[in-house]
Amino acid sequence: MKAPILVVAGVTASGKTGLALRLARAFDGELVGADSVQVYRGFDIGSAKPTPAELDGIPHHLIDVVEPTESIDAAHYARLADAAIDAIHARGKLPVVVGGTGLWLRALVRGLVALPEPDLAVREALDARVSSEGAPALHVELAKVDPIAAAKIHPNDALRIVRALEVFAQTGQPLGAMREAHALGAPRYLTHFIALDRPRDVLRARIESRTRAMFAAGLIDEVASLRARWSPDARAFGSVGYREVAMHLDGKLRRDEVELEVARSTWVYTRRQRTWFQSEPGVQMRLVMEDEMQPHIASARTFIEASGLAQPNAK
Repeated sequence: MKAPILVVAGVTASGKTGLALRLARAFDGELVGADSVQVYRGFDIGSAKPTPAELDGIPHHLIDVVEPTESIDAAHYARLADAAIDAIHARGKLPVVVGGTGLWLRALVRGLVALPEPDLAVREALDARVSSEGAPALHVELAKVDPIAAAKIHPNDALRIVRALEVFAQTGQPLGAMREAHALGAPRYLTHFIALDRPRDVLRARIESRTRAMFAAGLIDEVASLRARWSPDARAFGSVGYREVAMHLDGKLRRDEVELEVARSTWVYTRRQRTWFQSEPGVQMRLVMEDEMQPHIASARTFIEASGLAQPNAK
């Protein structure tokens, strides 16, 4: 078992960064990001990357660490996060992991199930069937052999459907069951996991306010500048906010439409995040209002004291 960490996760616009900063200040900590867009250099406004003024001297690791043309998956992220956490502990500080990318957090806290390398012949055959039959038809097939995975994959998500069917063809085992069994294994860290949510009306209002603030801060100019420097195939351009603004710049969305579309896409994304965290073993999502962060600080204190770390009193 490795040394203790705090994890602040949850849906977009729930207040994760704010709570993580309070915990870091209270318990002499440093932040470790777990956000699949904030890792990219230059993708600042649309990812709600914390500014130096917001951080106010608190170190924040794993933001601005890769170029937009580079790829980073969950396993790569976990290796980078392990190194950051080890260095933070070596300085006598407390790692506070913060972000909403569920698979990355799973990779860090519990590791990833070992899967076979892709079988190109099987994948090409499945891709051909997607082209001829459509992804929903293969989703029906997946539901018969791997109902756990099918329940978590959208019927139009061809990439994930194909991967699940490919693994079943290779191993004869359902990918969903393999992942569930793996998730019940020993964790990689002694973890206090806080997952934030908000009442639906409160969250929607926060998303709308956050979206307006992003556009006021220059999101359209940011995306235009990034597109002038990087290929449109760069992975981060497919993320919420950047995808919709790119459509606007391509003439596919009017200016009066794009802000509404970003808010709508963000809302849809929070539903997927909520489903993910609600299904994670040992994770309990907490509904919070603006003034309800103190219980989380108190629970973190209890965890820290139980772990044997000597930390300052929370404020």
